[in-house]
Amino acid sequence: MGTALALSACATQEQAAAPARPAWALAIHGGAGVMDRETMGPETEASYRAAMLAALDRGRAVLEKGGTAMDAVVAVVRGLEDDPQFNAGKGAVFTADGRNELDAAIMDGATLKAGAVAGITGTKNPITLARAVMEKSPHVMLIGAGAEKFGQQAGVEQADAAWFFTERRWQSLKKTLKERGLPIPARPVGVGPEPVPLAAADMPFEDRKYGTVGVVALDSAGHVAAGTSTGGTTAKLWGRVGDVPIIGAGTYANDKSCAVSATGTGEYFIRLGVARAICDLVELKGLSLQKAADEVIQARLTALGGDGGIVAVTPDGQVAWSFNTSGMYRARQVAGGEPVVGIFKGEP
Repeated sequence: MGTALALSACATQEQAAAPARPAWALAIHGGAGVMDRETMGPETEASYRAAMLAALDRGRAVLEKGGTAMDAVVAVVRGLEDDPQFNAGKGAVFTADGRNELDAAIMDGATLKAGAVAGITGTKNPITLARAVMEKSPHVMLIGAGAEKFGQQAGVEQADAAWFFTERRWQSLKKTLKERGLPIPARPVGVGPEPVPLAAADMPFEDRKYGTVGVVALDSAGHVAAGTSTGGTTAKLWGRVGDVPIIGAGTYANDKSCAVSATGTGEYFIRLGVARAICDLVELKGLSLQKAADEVIQARLTALGGDGGIVAVTPDGQVAWSFNTSGMYRARQVAGGEPVVGIFKGEP
């Protein structure tokens, strides 16, 4: 009897020592890649930090009112899709044919329901279309013209080519196509002639980052969700699709493990099933979220020759990010804590 009482007392002490789950948690990324302060410049750095703080504000506003992780994910990603600094929605990169082809995915950890779209050209916010696929269709993924038609029937807001256009991305396309000896397509209808001379902000640049945006969230009910959106890679050919809409590669959420959103060279994330692999290590191996993330990103992805990063959250409130590039736009916050924003390696 004494032994039983002692064991019971130990269990009670362990439970008391265990940290309480935060009411909510949020982690966001805006792309990973080669980043350094000298090249970026102080004004650009400040602008990206402000954008990540604003993204946290949108998600926090939903979660503090008791909103769902799914609602927070959509609110954050929609704002990033509308921000031309990021390669998602407005400001997305161009294909070799001079089009913006967008991919997005969302997943609900409570139900394992998911929705994904690929090759989208006329939907203002692809993350909204991905959620519509999840909630209003029997499918997980729709692509191209069929996805666009479904979106129109579902009442998802549309946009023409001019909405997604930014001069900076167009000049980057021209620069890349010239380097590859490929023809330069006509400018999209409705964007007007090329400005002469180009403003400094519109000059072609070496785009050495992956501007995919994504978010993971934990809500007050203990459910997690993940959402990711991207314009892909500059001058991509043949209808290329990366990891973002592949459930388990760039996006995954399960209340039994974690929620993950990824950014990087998609082909490697697909081959490794990065998002699902991290969640499996948490659920099946009992690893902490940070250890699981580092195992997949720092070890497996790096060994394969891939680059990029992730943000992740667990139902018990662990928040983590991991990347093997010199930088990743990132932000996180938990209920009762201060926001944390980083860009370069070595920051918190």
